[in-house]
Amino acid sequence: MGRLLSRMTAPGALAQVRYVRPVRPGAARGLVARVYEQVERDFGMLAPPVALHSPAPRALAACWLVLRESLLAAGAAGRVAGELVAREVSAGNACPYCVDVHGATLRALTPADPGLRPLAAWARASAAPGAGGPPVTGAAAMELVAVAVTFQYLNRMVNVFLGDSPLPPELPGAARGSALRVFGALMRPAARRPATPGGSLGLLPGAPLPDDLAWAGGVARLGEAFARAAAAIEEGGARRLPVQVRELVAERVSGWDGVPPGPGRGWADQAAAALPPAQRPAARLALLTALASHQVDARTVGEFRAATPGPAAPTDAALADAALVEAASWAAMTAARRTGAWSGLPATPLPTASTAD
Repeated sequence: MGRLLSRMTAPGALAQVRYVRPVRPGAARGLVARVYEQVERDFGMLAPPVALHSPAPRALAACWLVLRESLLAAGAAGRVAGELVAREVSAGNACPYCVDVHGATLRALTPADPGLRPLAAWARASAAPGAGGPPVTGAAAMELVAVAVTFQYLNRMVNVFLGDSPLPPELPGAARGSALRVFGALMRPAARRPATPGGSLGLLPGAPLPDDLAWAGGVARLGEAFARAAAAIEEGGARRLPVQVRELVAERVSGWDGVPPGPGRGWADQAAAALPPAQRPAARLALLTALASHQVDARTVGEFRAATPGPAAPTDAALADAALVEAASWAAMTAARRTGAWSGLPATPLPTASTAD
């Protein structure tokens, strides 16, 4: 069913991705094909927020690892709680696309439950210092923090590369409610079928768990997923962003209070002005993606492409798309990792053996 639904919906859904050209399902090879197969099977369709990463295969796999192992894999928290956290984090980040997707899935799974209000309130406020952990304990707490961090990442990528809704833009407003109910019903069978924990880990090699992600180490699949994903995304960021840009973004994120800067983009221009002119477009893209992703626009992207940052300038459209995805992915994950550190969960390092494939 997942493969059929993907083949029916992929052309229109992937056409909504802007700035890059996702790999079409029929053209997928190697790592991209392996990820697409799992997404279709476990998520129920080839989700554009995942597929938009496909110009950069390791970033695609990294995105899928953290999404699958936090939200889709069978665990202590359950899919309903995970979908609630996904929806509320997305609402807090002003990501209407993800609010529509996960709100529709949540409504298809269960009627409104007043008992979940404390969890919803935590999720909405989780991207701020002092929010603490969710109102649950043990493995469930780690799983829900993992969902929150995953959507801090995905919301930023979606705000940059997708529009405001998974629905076709030409759909009349009066039909949106019915269309979202149909979408939720289509997603319900896969959402009710928990994925086998750890099933995505083989897509990327093992890696050490960074200190700021050590809260995930208490649940093996989460620690492994975040360690492997972080390593792949760091590799892409180092390839596409000069070290001075990465240091600038890391410094700004380390002092971030969870509130988007603004309302304009002058703060990003001012921060980037400290760098050599050739590096400023990359700095603006990375700063905006990390801290105010809704402010990334065609001009920001065009200036980044024109500057072709990094040790090797892209020479064709596919390489240019990969550079953009990897740069944005690094910035989005840098900010997302910061929010996870605010959860207050104890650090639990992975065993040394986790660095093996």
